[in-house]
Amino acid sequence: MAELDDKVTEHSQIPLRDPVLVVAFRGWNDAGDAASFAAQHLGRVWSAERVASIDPEEFYDFQAVRPQVELVDGITRRITWPSNELWAARLQGSAHDALLFVGTEPNVRWRTFSGLIVDLAKKHGVKLVLTLGALLADVPHSRPVPITGTAVDPELVARLDLQRSRYEGPTGIVGVLHDAFARSGIDSASLWAAVPHYLAVTPNPKAALALVEKASRLVGVTVEVDDLRRATGTYEERVSEMVASDEDVEAYVRLLEEKTDEQAVEELDPSKMPSGEELAAELERFLRDKNEGGPPLP
Repeated sequence: MAELDDKVTEHSQIPLRDPVLVVAFRGWNDAGDAASFAAQHLGRVWSAERVASIDPEEFYDFQAVRPQVELVDGITRRITWPSNELWAARLQGSAHDALLFVGTEPNVRWRTFSGLIVDLAKKHGVKLVLTLGALLADVPHSRPVPITGTAVDPELVARLDLQRSRYEGPTGIVGVLHDAFARSGIDSASLWAAVPHYLAVTPNPKAALALVEKASRLVGVTVEVDDLRRATGTYEERVSEMVASDEDVEAYVRLLEEKTDEQAVEELDPSKMPSGEELAAELERFLRDKNEGGPPLP
C-alpha cells in the first residue's frame, strides 16, 4: 500500500479463504439507509471482526459531514468521526470467506480514497467485489423490492445473471470505486434496491432485507434474517397506515401498484430465473476459474 499506509490503521490479522468483498456507503448511494443497514446486518450475523479502518481526516469536509458528540457514562464527552471500516468474517459452509467495508461517502479526494480500498482488497487476495446500493424510484412499498444487479465484465454478467450497466450521468463513490477496481483488474458487481421515493426519509428494512437475501445467494451462504423480517412487517404496517390517512397519497400508491403488477406479469418467466443454488455455483465457478488463471469452462 506504499505511501498511503499512513491513512490506514490495521486492527487485526485474520486468515481468509478467497474472500469476496462486500461494500456499502452511507450517503448518496444509500436511499432509506438500506445498503448500509444490509451490510451491517451481514457483519453482525457473520460475527465479523474489524481488521482495518481509514482515517477520515483527509477525505471529509467536517462542516458538511459533521462528527457527532456523545456522553459516555453521562459525563465524559466523546467525538465520533465519520467511519470507514473493513471487517472480516469466516463463513461456514462456503468455499470462501467475506470482507465487509462499511463507510460514509467522502467529500473530497475520491480517487485517493478508492485507491486505499483497492489496496486493502489486493492485500487480502480479493478477486470479486460486490457493492450494495439503494436508489429512489417509482415503486410501491407494498410490493417486493426490485433488485437490479449490474456488472461491467461480460463474463461476470453472464455467469451471475446480472445486467450490463448502461447508466450515464452523475455518480457516487460506488461508481468511482467500480472504475478503480476495473483499472486494477479486480472484478466487481453491484446490487441496487429500489426504494419508494415518497418514503425517502424513512429507514427501509424491507429494502435492506432484499439486498441481504440477494447478496447471500450470490455468496452462497445462508444468512439469519428473522429480525429483518420482523422489522419489515412493522415497517409495512406503519407505512400502510400513513398512506391510508392521505387520499392523494393512497391514490398515487394504488397507481404504482397497478403499474408494478402489470410489469410483473409481462416480465415473469420462471424458465429464465436462476435459483439461489445456481447463482452460488456460478460464483464458485467464476472464482475458481480466476484462481486457476485459465480460460473459463464451457
